[in-house]
Amino acid sequence: MTAAKKPSRRRFILGGLSVAGALVVGWGVLPPRQRLHGASPLPVTDGEVTLNGWVKIAKDGTVSVAMHRSEMGQGIHTALQMLVAEELDVAMTSVKPMHAPIDKIYGNVAMMADGLPFHTDDQGSLKKTAQWLTAKLARELGLQITGGSSSVKDAWMPLREAGATARAMLVQAAAKEWGVAAAECSVNAGVVSHPSGKKASYGDLAAKAVGSEPGEIRLKQTKDFKLIGTAQARTDIAGKVNGTAQFGIDARLPGMLYAALKMSPTIGGKIKKIDAGAVKGMPGVVQVVDFSQAVGEVGVVGVAVVAKSYWLARQALAALPVIWDAGPHAALSSADVYKELNEKLDNESGFTYYQQGDPAAALAANPAKLIKAEYRAPFLAHAAMEPINCTAQFKDGKLDLWVSTQVPSVAVGVAAKVANIKSEDVNLHMSYLGGGFGRRLEVDMVLQAVAIAMQTKGAPVQVIWSREEDMSHDMYRPAALARFSAAIDASGKVTGYQNKSASGSITHQVLKRTFGLMGAGPDKTTAEGEFDMPYEFEHQKISHVIVPTPVPLGFWRSVGHSHNAFFKESFIDELAVAADKEPVAFRRELLKKHPRHLAVLDAAVAKAGPAQAGRALGVALHQSFGTIVAEVAEVSVQDNQIRVHKVTCAVDCGIAVNPNIIAQQMESAVIFGLTAALYGEITIKNGQIEQSNFHDYPALRMNDTPLIETVIIKSAESPEGIGEPGVPPIAPAVANAIFQLTGKRLRSLPLRLV
Repeated sequence: MTAAKKPSRRRFILGGLSVAGALVVGWGVLPPRQRLHGASPLPVTDGEVTLNGWVKIAKDGTVSVAMHRSEMGQGIHTALQMLVAEELDVAMTSVKPMHAPIDKIYGNVAMMADGLPFHTDDQGSLKKTAQWLTAKLARELGLQITGGSSSVKDAWMPLREAGATARAMLVQAAAKEWGVAAAECSVNAGVVSHPSGKKASYGDLAAKAVGSEPGEIRLKQTKDFKLIGTAQARTDIAGKVNGTAQFGIDARLPGMLYAALKMSPTIGGKIKKIDAGAVKGMPGVVQVVDFSQAVGEVGVVGVAVVAKSYWLARQALAALPVIWDAGPHAALSSADVYKELNEKLDNESGFTYYQQGDPAAALAANPAKLIKAEYRAPFLAHAAMEPINCTAQFKDGKLDLWVSTQVPSVAVGVAAKVANIKSEDVNLHMSYLGGGFGRRLEVDMVLQAVAIAMQTKGAPVQVIWSREEDMSHDMYRPAALARFSAAIDASGKVTGYQNKSASGSITHQVLKRTFGLMGAGPDKTTAEGEFDMPYEFEHQKISHVIVPTPVPLGFWRSVGHSHNAFFKESFIDELAVAADKEPVAFRRELLKKHPRHLAVLDAAVAKAGPAQAGRALGVALHQSFGTIVAEVAEVSVQDNQIRVHKVTCAVDCGIAVNPNIIAQQMESAVIFGLTAALYGEITIKNGQIEQSNFHDYPALRMNDTPLIETVIIKSAESPEGIGEPGVPPIAPAVANAIFQLTGKRLRSLPLRLV
């Protein structure tokens, strides 16, 4: 593949415009479609009134807010309720969540617009035009997706506008009833007041407000916020503590059956023969279902035993004779994967995501020092605590689904396709997710459950994966290799910087697996965090080689940033050492035009303070999903065992909607990232995943969890992501601390000294 020249992305992004011609251009200049009113009003009961597609109000003044994003422990339902409550001027105690129906107004616009391969520093018209068109397309598609750390960012305007519009309608209703000007009325805690002494609650006014013209809608200025920016308690915690919170696996229905699965142990394998008769007489067994044909390319072929309890299904499954065709990848190994990545890096130039100046000339100009390094990262599993599950009931031509999913609209679409019914005939019962991390962006469990439910004569069936099936049939974070070269002059200045990496493409696989589309061209996720770094090298080039793989790949918390930050921030430390400069001071010199990054770095270092005796500090700075994070890890090494004692985080995520949730997400991200940095590795032998459960794919335990402190940088910028940005910096921060302690540069994950 020939390397692209500056900026070849113009052809990639806008090349299709000439095909569609004036029709696309005309559509592109139209204003975006509104996101205030859905195709149908929100469902109401007991005198509730719907004021728009997001807000309904009960007679007692309780405000229900449509939750269009999945709550998987990240606190998003609390944050979304805060946005509406702020503009409505009601207390959080007056607000409750309701799951949003399937409607295109709830589609994730921000996530798709952020997926374009532009540098974060790029403020050009091409980027703005491409983002405008992509946002419009996203609005038309209306895909309800929780991912890309985009939930608050995407909801920032729509939900505030929904709250402000409802507030204006309620004020207008009161003003009309009292015969006064709306401008003379004020609102506080859900009560509209007039200087004459007249007052009315939202509950009293709601029915009268229906159909009223809201007039000019004015959102609050930042200085007038009462809730946004304050530490509000999570609204989902009580139910999770007292056990009333419902997760997908908690679905319980009259006459429900249970299905245990056995899937091909080999990547790409198929079923050759099933002896269903061997288990049909076992206690509780109802039937054996081969769901291979239904899953197609979306999932892994396999067989299910359906029984009257999950335990009975598991017992029968263990006794079920299945002969497998190992398929074309029966000899595949991890060594084969890395060998191919190496070969592609040797022989292909890849796609150039960013180039400035002429780094090749600088590297060839006989520099004082020429630094080269190669880094490696393995496949990783998601290992969410709630087992993969889905409950389905197909009866009288209608389908009911209970599933923990990050993609409700996609789940409904694929379920309807398998059942050969209209999407309108699918009723999705949303629930909390017991962890997602990107795994529940997939719909393989939905297809399996629907295919099995089609065979159970109207009885509901709950499909539950064992941990072993989950670990060995995940959609994995890609394995990756990265090579770096840099030239340093006699003064310690980096005069040339090149980075080329190689991995499979998640986006290509997901497009084909989920939407039936052929993935092609560059994939931003492969090089994100490398090509869009803030460091001000005068001559730099960052490229990536996509290497197709039969190993199923999926979005994993922080996606490409998760390993690219390790590569980049570790190499930056290598350059600091080669330049004979302290690592933090070295970074500061490279951030003169990036004051926000510099402020975050300085805040983390100041808060961390000096390391205790026998320990060392490592630092990493990384921007992902619009948010800048610096982390300082305080580490010790004893008997070649790595121990992280303390992690100090500084974060600039724009306006901090709820500081408590931000701190919680940073703590979660550090623990998640440390698990991967110290232990995470999925390996392949003879075409099979070698890991099966937490004994050989361990997670960080409480007694090994460091003290985590977070500094939130005050900002007036619009909110950016927070669910994922804390993950990328932790691995390089720890690796850089290990170098300070031992002089050993660890260039492979997980981090091991022996």
